[in-house]
Amino acid sequence: MLSLPRKIVDEMVAHAREEAPNECCGIIAGKDGKAVGLFRARNAEASPYRYNVDPQDLFRIYRKCEDKGWEFLAIYHSHTASEAYPSATDVRLAFWPESYYVLVSLVDRDDPTVRAFRVIDGRVEESELKVV
Repeated sequence: MLSLPRKIVDEMVAHAREEAPNECCGIIAGKDGKAVGLFRARNAEASPYRYNVDPQDLFRIYRKCEDKGWEFLAIYHSHTASEAYPSATDVRLAFWPESYYVLVSLVDRDDPTVRAFRVIDGRVEESELKVV
C-alpha cells in the first residue's frame, strides 16, 4: 500500500492540469516508505502521449534526495486523455522496480483519478493508494 498526504496528491493533480494537454511528470521522495516531498520535473518529451523526466531534473532531484537520505518512493505522471493505467510504453520504460508508479488521469478534469502501481519485469500490479 502507498500512503500519500492529501497535499501531495493535490499537487500532482495541479501539476497535471497546468501541463495539459501535455503529460506532466515528477518524483515523490520518501524516507522509510513514507512520503516526504514532491519534486516537479520537466517532461523532456513535451508530449500529450508520453513522458520522459528531463535528465537534468532527474539528476538534480536524485542529488537532493541522496543528500537528505531519501529514496524515490514514486514516479508520477499524467494521462490527459486516457485512464490512470500504465500504457505499454510506460511499462517498457519502467526502470525503477523499487518505486511506485503513480498516474493521474484527466479524462474527467473535474474529478481526476489517481492510482498507484508497481511495474516489475514488465508486469503491472495495482497497489492500494491511501490518501491521508
